[in-house]
Amino acid sequence: MYGFYSPNELKPQGWLLKQLKIQAEGLSGNLDKVWRDVRDSGWIGGDAESWERLPYWLDGFIPLAYLLDDEEMISRAKKYISYIVSHQRSDGWICPCDDEKIPSYDTWVIFLITKVLIVYYECSRDESIVKVIYDILKNYYDLLSSEKIKLFSWGKARWFECFIALDFISERFSEPWINGLAKILKEQGTDYSDLVEKWKRPLNRWAFETHIVNMAMMLKSEAVSYKLLNEEYTDKADYFYNILYKYNGTPVGILTGDECLSGLSPIQGTELCSVVDMMYSFELLYAATGDPKWAERLELLAFNALPATLSDDMWTHQYDQMSNQIACIRFPGRSLFRTNRSDAHIFGLEPNYGCCTANMHQGWPKFTLSAFIKNGDTITNVLPVPSTLRDKGIYIDLDTDYPFNNVFRYTVNTEKDFELKIRIPSFAENITLNGDIIEKPSELSIAFKSGESRVVCLSYSAVPYFVNRPHGLKTVRCGSLVFSLPIKYEKKMYEYVENNIERKYPYCDYEYIPQSDWNYGFAGGILKLIRNEISDIPFSSENPPLTVKAKMAKIDWGLEDGFETVCAKVPINDEAVGDDEEISLYPYGCAKLRMTEMPFVKK
Repeated sequence: MYGFYSPNELKPQGWLLKQLKIQAEGLSGNLDKVWRDVRDSGWIGGDAESWERLPYWLDGFIPLAYLLDDEEMISRAKKYISYIVSHQRSDGWICPCDDEKIPSYDTWVIFLITKVLIVYYECSRDESIVKVIYDILKNYYDLLSSEKIKLFSWGKARWFECFIALDFISERFSEPWINGLAKILKEQGTDYSDLVEKWKRPLNRWAFETHIVNMAMMLKSEAVSYKLLNEEYTDKADYFYNILYKYNGTPVGILTGDECLSGLSPIQGTELCSVVDMMYSFELLYAATGDPKWAERLELLAFNALPATLSDDMWTHQYDQMSNQIACIRFPGRSLFRTNRSDAHIFGLEPNYGCCTANMHQGWPKFTLSAFIKNGDTITNVLPVPSTLRDKGIYIDLDTDYPFNNVFRYTVNTEKDFELKIRIPSFAENITLNGDIIEKPSELSIAFKSGESRVVCLSYSAVPYFVNRPHGLKTVRCGSLVFSLPIKYEKKMYEYVENNIERKYPYCDYEYIPQSDWNYGFAGGILKLIRNEISDIPFSSENPPLTVKAKMAKIDWGLEDGFETVCAKVPINDEAVGDDEEISLYPYGCAKLRMTEMPFVKK
């Protein structure tokens, strides 16, 4: 089991620091100023939503504040946590809910608020938080064991989320009730092994057992629970992921789910909450197992699915992103999505539903804190992104532009012996270490002695290639980046008030209206990678850090039946209707309107 570093020990640099600063200057750093459900939350004495939204936001806002050493943001985080903790009851109950309503109060949020308190503890090192978490869980055990409450709805579907806090407490206390609570949660919670067949044939019906965010969270269930349950680890997550991906996978490693599992069509959506929660599952899965497949899957989400569904300034987001997304315009009639509204794919403050408005903030901060992890005297560089580590006499600076370039410079100064392990991705070729070509390992191990100062230079290459997709379509990938045909667009802004929620620039709603052709297929030939400078916006929709030149030709693609702003699931005809053109493909995360899955054209 690996351990994570705190924001006091691990800091972002380079493009990653730019990304986090954009996030802090956007909605993540200002949501409590502009959005009633956080600003006036019942958690802090207000009359707005009293369940998941403030905790969701704090789960990302707190580590963001500490990673950036932003004193004003840290002060706000402390203020909110102080209020919540000071209103904890003597019996341990902490949620803003009257006694008579507790039996009908969905206690999934207990799992969420304890996770937030752990994040705050790891950032602030406020030892009083340990007792707060202990008292919450002990009270929860008392309520469940006495049958005053039971798991239902979201709590039943997400029972394993409580184990993040249970594992935290079990490391500090050895008391029978901890294992007792673990057993009750497992007994009352959903057994996903019984639901596999439901994932293979998506239906236009909302259900907990196919809800995309439940799927994303569920993947870590065995990893976080097996020890307290005294079970053997079987890598059930890989079994579940492979089935889910086979029947619902997208080119960027996420699943379709708008809002429940939606199959393999490139015009079905993926809810933003599922992106950040699947990233978190992969982070915990790697920490529990050290298996590199989870790190590779994590990179695919972080470098593609996450930035794609956020505006460049991170003031707005989509609820649903699509692989082939030719327009982000409200559907005038029925929704294309299985269980989401017609506005779910526009960019805005709260398109479709506010859970993603509250939950999206954990993505980049927790990804940053997964760059290096520790196990005894071994430090592993899991995600080779620009960062700096300070660990009790060990100093590591990683200078790199990865994933936009595969050159890495590690400057190491140490006051004690340790081993540095560097994960090498499966796609890496022509690997050089300090100028020498080496055989391809899955992991490099380099020993350092106390008092040593050394620079380690690593590089490898990755070339763009075609990947097969369902329905005879292809997509382009290079390393951990997926590439799309970008579609030029203009924005149409909407400022209004609805249900006491104000949309006002820059946190208003936008439709993205296409201004260039999108009906293309691949015309063969060599894919050529072009590297550019990284701008102040790393995943810029106007100045991408790299592109892939591809030979393409127009085809008669057609529109989905009944829709004017959605391409057909598959083209009407894949024969070329024009000459070959050389077109620059953008990283998927940069192309807000895009075609990602396209056929080879017939001449």
